[in-house]
Amino acid sequence: MPTSRPRPRPHRRRVALPLAAAALLVPAATACTSSTDSGGSGGDQRLKVAMAFPPAQAMSPYGDDAVTLSRLAVVEGLTRLDRDGEAKPALAASWKRDGDRAWEFTVREDTVFQDGTKLDAAAVVRSLAAAQKASPKPRVLSDTTLTATAGDADAEGAGTVRITTKDADPLLPQRLANPSLSILSAAAYQDGSKVNPAGHATGPFTLAKVNGAVSATLERNDTYWGSRAKAPGADVKFVADGTARANALRTKDVDIAEYVPISQASLLGDGLVHEFPSARTNGLSLNTARGVFADPAVRAAAREAIDSQALVDGVYEGRADTAQGLLGPGVPWAADLRTAPAGRAKAAAPAEVRKTQQITLATYTNRPELPEVATVVQQQLEKRGFTVKQVVRDYAQMEADALAGKYDAFIQARNTLLDTADPVSYLASDFTCDGSFNITQLCAKPVDTAVDRAAALADTDARHQAEMTAEAAILGSDALVPLVHERFTQGYDDTRVRGVALDPMERTLITADTRIG
Repeated sequence: MPTSRPRPRPHRRRVALPLAAAALLVPAATACTSSTDSGGSGGDQRLKVAMAFPPAQAMSPYGDDAVTLSRLAVVEGLTRLDRDGEAKPALAASWKRDGDRAWEFTVREDTVFQDGTKLDAAAVVRSLAAAQKASPKPRVLSDTTLTATAGDADAEGAGTVRITTKDADPLLPQRLANPSLSILSAAAYQDGSKVNPAGHATGPFTLAKVNGAVSATLERNDTYWGSRAKAPGADVKFVADGTARANALRTKDVDIAEYVPISQASLLGDGLVHEFPSARTNGLSLNTARGVFADPAVRAAAREAIDSQALVDGVYEGRADTAQGLLGPGVPWAADLRTAPAGRAKAAAPAEVRKTQQITLATYTNRPELPEVATVVQQQLEKRGFTVKQVVRDYAQMEADALAGKYDAFIQARNTLLDTADPVSYLASDFTCDGSFNITQLCAKPVDTAVDRAAALADTDARHQAEMTAEAAILGSDALVPLVHERFTQGYDDTRVRGVALDPMERTLITADTRIG
């Protein structure tokens, strides 16, 4: 699914840990007075949820479907992130660092998977090894290699897992909170070519059934190690059409609707639409490896053609921020550290641009503003002299082609803090030679060097400065033209739905506390 769930923050003095989320994470909706309603109301009611993105990889935890599993409270990792972006215990009760490249995690005792088998160190090792070997590799592992080994149980029976990394990784506890590194039972891996999380995870809700790209059924996990879910389950619909999601919310066909379209927000009203800051940047990825945008001067001409303010005013009706760089207002520390893009080429003149061949501009329908953005961007590019053909489809039908570089330009919404709650993983996966989500096909030594330097730094302030140096190098290549910085709009009736998480990192939506009442 698009990096658009895709979907991070600044850090404080500690392990180089991003804390930008602190200022961003909006608290979950206020809890009900009572969580034990009876008579078919309140806590006894199943949740009805409309999700924007149908499964793109049959609910594999190694792609963007992992975020869906996390947002539905199905899967968990060794750690979780709090609203400051700090790593907190989840399936690991505690951990400690042992030298630069090794960490020891103590696995939570008395925890069972949804299929009744016990969580132990061997299960953790199996899951992390499977993620490391997955193809394509999960984005969160694009800049590191993990090796996990099970230690001996202590006197009280607690298992330990020792995890070593190829290079020093001060953000490993944050990395292990990524949904792609969720811990699953042995039964999830019985089909050698596929991983099946249904009934084999540890979260407060069990994925009981998936009906292709149409719907899914969740049931409460009554053996959950944490607080028991207040709703007995959830009936999930995958509705790519944003207007249809808004209509379903308006008619009470669903209780919660992901990503309400901007065009519907004012029609629904503030009681149903909840807007909050995000760490998401919408950008125009240009194919640097082949076609017209292999020429840096032509990329520069495309960048000069874009009018961000026109997109904010016209498409987003003021519910977005003009593009400042790769990292927008959702990463509050970025603005003060930003430096001018380095090494930009001189833009090709309109007469030169008109000589180029037609370009294919692609985007997806799952985020309803993007097709309209594509239309405005097309007009802006054509005004500069480009000849443009649009391709607009469901994201699941486009991801493989986008990653293979089959489009000249691709508009996507990207959460820049999604993978480790630190932008360095986004910079590595999207813009380095070996990046696993490199739609721009960029491979530039100055960029790789800058990103590698940032990834190696443990000091928070130094890491932030290095990340902005990397941003300048990437922007200097014009591989990606920032369009706008999004704000999120989630839909639910705040007079009757409680416990919905408004999370700028986009990892949580439904929680154990989510309920009607």
